[in-house]
Amino acid sequence: MIGNYLVGLREGLEAALIVSILLAYLVKTERTHLSRHVWTGVGLAVALSLAVGAVLTFGTRGLTFEAQEIIGGTLSILAVGLVTWMIFWMATNARHLKGELHSKMDKAAEAGVGALVVVAFLAVAREGIETALFLWAAVRSTGSGTTPVVGCPARHRDRGGAGLP
Repeated sequence: MIGNYLVGLREGLEAALIVSILLAYLVKTERTHLSRHVWTGVGLAVALSLAVGAVLTFGTRGLTFEAQEIIGGTLSILAVGLVTWMIFWMATNARHLKGELHSKMDKAAEAGVGALVVVAFLAVAREGIETALFLWAAVRSTGSGTTPVVGCPARHRDRGGAGLP
């Protein structure tokens, strides 16, 4: 259970760091009027992440157990692959990340407000989709409903309660 919270915290901090860099650069370059477009991209990315989580959760309900297990295993491997790739990518690109984001923001600001929305959307959507994959895989691997996400141990449910202490 605590591992799921740590995954959510890590992905949330990554997204917050990227959004902070984008917004700070807009302030530094005196383009604060464009910050609402960054927030629009962030909102769209959050909506997409929730939609991916809903599709994973509700889209697999009609499938056989074997099909659900195949999807769960495949997505678990995909999620681990994404994190492993991100670790190696960050090791080589961490010191250039800020400059790269700044140059993308300059190009996006010149291209128009839609490009700013897309830059923020892509930066946050990747983190949100990773989180949805990890949490869904954790819930599926335990076979205990939402317990790994909400943190109500099964022993409390066995006492006749609703999963609360």
